[in-house]
Amino acid sequence: MHIIVVSDRLATARTLTLGYRHLAGLAAAFVGLVLLVSSLFSYVTVRHAAEIRLPFLQDLVKAVTAEETRSSREFLRENLNAMAVKLGEMQAQITRLDSLGERLATLAGVKLQDLRQSEAADGRDGRGGPLVQPSSLSAAELQQAVDALSRVVEARSDTLSLLESQLFEERVKKNLLPTSLPIDGQWNASAYGWRIDPFTGERALHEGVDFSAEVGTPVKAAAAGVVTLAERHPEYGLVVEIDHGNELATRYAHASKIHVAPGTVVKRGQRVADVGSSGRSTGPHLHFEVRYRGIAQNPNRFLQQAQQNGARHVARR
Repeated sequence: MHIIVVSDRLATARTLTLGYRHLAGLAAAFVGLVLLVSSLFSYVTVRHAAEIRLPFLQDLVKAVTAEETRSSREFLRENLNAMAVKLGEMQAQITRLDSLGERLATLAGVKLQDLRQSEAADGRDGRGGPLVQPSSLSAAELQQAVDALSRVVEARSDTLSLLESQLFEERVKKNLLPTSLPIDGQWNASAYGWRIDPFTGERALHEGVDFSAEVGTPVKAAAAGVVTLAERHPEYGLVVEIDHGNELATRYAHASKIHVAPGTVVKRGQRVADVGSSGRSTGPHLHFEVRYRGIAQNPNRFLQQAQQNGARHVARR
């Protein structure tokens, strides 16, 4: 490559000859100069930008962080307040449960304080006092209150479950007692106890009571139970016996027809037979017995209770 240099200072033109080496060296020098200038420019720009803009960026970051923190605190406070309100509602519900528990305890015939001895030991007994300087609950305090309330709810649930079990047991016992009339009528035809036997004319023990009724009158179970006997007996005639549990049973004798079989589960008031005069009988009537451990009991106390229950039912209607 030839380069001609012309200048006013030079009398004649000069010619420079550049080879490939010279061009390569110039190109490398140019590239190096460009890199140097770029590096210097970047250094100066970054340094001055950091010195000028860094405080602004820091303030912006701080502002954003502060806003996020404030929003988070407000959100947390709102949730804590909502949880505190819910906690108060749950405490009010527990108060209503306590009132219900008191009524159930009265029906069950037990003292609710006896069932809550463990609660009193845990500090969940009666409390009160004036409100002084109320303040919001912290998250930790609210969690403690929720935990304490959970224990109270669990204790109340146990108490109500116990009361429910006792009430159910009492209801089952009452349902299994022969306290409903087997026939709608009086049982003064022949009372329980010693009497003059109508066949022999001698003094003999009458182990039940007799209901005078027409043939075909429905005979109903005096209580729920399981039929253990439904057959013809030489003296009882057509007889039905019902086991009511706890070694208590009832017998219905001298029937004209039987409507159940041994093993049948019957409800209180269910028709089990019809009045008749079968067996050792002088006329249509129902012979009714109550037996405990196989020994005849006086049915009058059960039948009198049945009459009272019937009278209360009519009065309510």
